[in-house]
Formats: sequence, structure tokens, C-alpha cells
Amino acid sequence: METTKPIFDEIELYGLLKQVNPWWKNERVSGELPELKRQAFYDVLKTLTHPDIRRFAVLSGARRVGKTTVMRQVIAHLLEQGVPSDNILYISFDNPVFKLSDLRAVLDAYRNTHYRGGTCYYFLDEIQYAEDWSLWVKTLYDHYPEVQLMATGSASPAIERGASDSGVGRWRVFRMPTMLFREYCELQGVHPVEGELPGIEAIPEMSTSDFSKLMTQLSGLTPHWYHYLQQGGFPELLKLKDEETVYSLLREDVVDKVLKRDVPSLFDVRNPVQLEKIFLYLCLHCGSIFNLDTMSSALGTSKPTLSRYMSYLQDANLIYVSRNLCATGKKGLSAQPKIYIADVAMRNASLMRYAPMSNETDMGLMAECTVYKHFHSVYAKYGDVGFMRSGAKGKNEIDIAVEMRSGKFIFCEVKYRNDSEISAQDAIISACRKGQNDLCLLATKSPHDFGRIEPPGSVPLFRIPSAALCYLL
Repeated sequence: METTKPIFDEIELYGLLKQVNPWWKNERVSGELPELKRQAFYDVLKTLTHPDIRRFAVLSGARRVGKTTVMRQVIAHLLEQGVPSDNILYISFDNPVFKLSDLRAVLDAYRNTHYRGGTCYYFLDEIQYAEDWSLWVKTLYDHYPEVQLMATGSASPAIERGASDSGVGRWRVFRMPTMLFREYCELQGVHPVEGELPGIEAIPEMSTSDFSKLMTQLSGLTPHWYHYLQQGGFPELLKLKDEETVYSLLREDVVDKVLKRDVPSLFDVRNPVQLEKIFLYLCLHCGSIFNLDTMSSALGTSKPTLSRYMSYLQDANLIYVSRNLCATGKKGLSAQPKIYIADVAMRNASLMRYAPMSNETDMGLMAECTVYKHFHSVYAKYGDVGFMRSGAKGKNEIDIAVEMRSGKFIFCEVKYRNDSEISAQDAIISACRKGQNDLCLLATKSPHDFGRIEPPGSVPLFRIPSAALCYLL
């Protein structure tokens, strides 16, 4: 039987590997790395270096979110800890040579020409572009006990489907959001509070004076909060001051490449133009209850196609789907969700909103979207993050709800306006009355709009500025 001759031989592959693994020569990662270590760094490092449990780590997230930077930080840390540089292998499958090569051929080129034995670490960037990657990773786990592995991918479905099909008990998948507000501030050198910060769940135990002091210290975050809302949490774009340039890069590198290249290459997308229209429609109605019939009529697209394409957008880390936690069983399957864009800067860029801060409606949508992203990023691993709505719309809805596996609830209503007053009939007040060990929050606009409200016979409700809330999250 005739065998197919490989496009690149072992010597050619090894030559390229030497170029992309500079630590083989000088024992350090080339270029500057940010001092800030994001949560994904600690999640991956703990997984790779656990003394008793062997698991591979897979990091999923949108383009430009910083996955490769985390990978390079982990490599630098391993080198600092004395791991031999020859035992660290990096491959990016965005590279055309590696894309055209069989994964096994690339790994064989390393093992046959450079590897000298001992524990080795494989770092595979944008792994979803490697053919049959999940089967090869399974093989590495099962038959090469000396191998530890970290992989990244921009499209979660390909990553998580591979994990469920072949990786049960072999690797862990971590989703990496765009930078949270505190990470953004740390990267900018902004530290408004000295010492250890309390988490939001510690707020009910704080005295009135301590709470007021903390809010006053965090009030200086306002200009950074506005900049964060405008430019989003993409690390590489923070140094740019011109919003028009930032939005142009986001459209080209994040939105266009994902919608027109990544998603169509991984899924059954027959009409990329229609996919883009759906995304733009969701940008326009960010934070609203999603009605499939209305959207189908507006775009002239069948409901099955809409549902399928929306699942692709969610899997590609472009949107969050927030479910109604009041709807359970059969009602939960048909309940209308709320849709949030994964980062408000993508919304601003896609809709070409170059001055979103001048529009009160835009400001409210951006704030709610950002607050939701923070709750989802922090609490999704501990329970269900969604909203609560019973009966008709309006006062019966709570914007954000977290149902912890412990049985505890966290409720947050976003009132991003000059008047944050609420009535006794609002759903958040009802939640306070029913709550026993719950935390109820009202996210406000002004840095000076904070305080503790104690309705009779209820758990307290805390008004807290949105910037301070996201910083503490």
C-alpha cells in the first residue's frame, strides 16, 4: 500500500522548532512578559505541577484575550524553577508549517532530535487546528507518563468536545474571559487600597464605617472604569489611546477572524454573512430578553438556524447566555434567556459606537453587561449564574442571580443611572425578605451612591457603585 510522503521532513520540522523554542539556546523566554499573573496562570500551573494527580490543562478563550501570554508565563516559571530548557516544547498551530504537518510528525521530530529524557512539558497553542488533536493528546496521556501538557484554543466547542470525547479524567478545561476590572487596574499600576481586599461576600459582616471607608477608597477608580468600559479587557490594546484604532483592531482581529474564519472552519456555517448579522443583532440588543420569534422575523432567518448559530457564537466565546433560574423542568427548556456580549468593547467596535459614554442607554447596557461578565467569570465554577424573572416583565426581574451549590443565593440589580431608588415592590426587595443567608446588591452609577438598606424583617441590601463591585469581584 502506497504511503503519503510528508510535506516537511524531520530535519525541516526540527529547524522550525528551534526557532519557536528560543529557550533551548538561551534558557529564557524571549521578549517582555507582564508581571501581572491572571487567574488562568494559577489554574494551569496548579494542574501541571500537582504532586499527586496528573492532568493536562486546556485553556479556552476569545482571540487577544491573553492565552498565549499565560502560556509563556508558565514556561518562564518552569524555567525559573529549574526545569531543563530542552524539556519544554512549544508549538503554535497558527503557524502554516505546523498546520500542514501531522501532530505526531512534529512531536517525533522533537523526541528524535532534541529530547534527552525526564519529565517534559508540551505547550500546544491553538490546538483546535491540529487534525485529530484530542486522540493524540489521549495517546500522550495514556502512553507517555513523563509528559505534562498545556494547550490553548480560541473555540471552546472544539476544545470541550474533545475533552468530553477522549479526555475524561485526563485533562481539565479552563475558560479564560477578557480581563476583569481589577486585573485591568493592576496592569495599569492602579492600587487604590493597601493590604488585603475583602470579597463581596464579606460585605454583610463589615461595619457601616468600614464599608464607607472602603467605598471612599475605591471612588477614585471612576476614570479607569470609564476607560475600561470603552476599550474592554483585551490586554494588548490597553496601551492604545485612540478608541477608533482599538475598535478597528477588534473588528479585524477578534470579530471578523472569529466570525469569518474560526467559526466557519469548525462548524456547519453555510452563510458567514448571516452569522455576522446575528452577532450584530445581539450587539444591538445586548442585555435584553432574547425572543427567537422576533429575531427570526427581523433577520428573515429560520429559528433552527438562529439557535444553531447562536450556540456557535457562545462556543466561540463571543456571547454569554444568561438563563432564567426561576424556570425549571420543561419550562426551563423553553424559557427565553438574556444575551450579553462577552466584552462590551466588541459591541462598541461592531456597532461603531465611538462615543458610547455620551449615551445614557449605552452606558446602562455596558455596565450591566460588564457586571454580568464579572459574576459569570467568578461564580460559574461554583454554581449557576443567570437572572430571575417570574410573571410579567419589570419589577419581577432581578438582573443577575447566582445560585450556589451550597444553597446560598447572590442577587444583583444594576441601576446604572443618577437615580438608583427602588420601590418596596421591586424583585430585589422581595429577595431580601425571603433571604436567610443570601447577599443582595444594588449596583449603582455614582461612586458616592453606596450604603446599607435594611428593610424590616429582611437581609440587608447593599448599594455599591458598579466600579467598586467589579473591582471587589
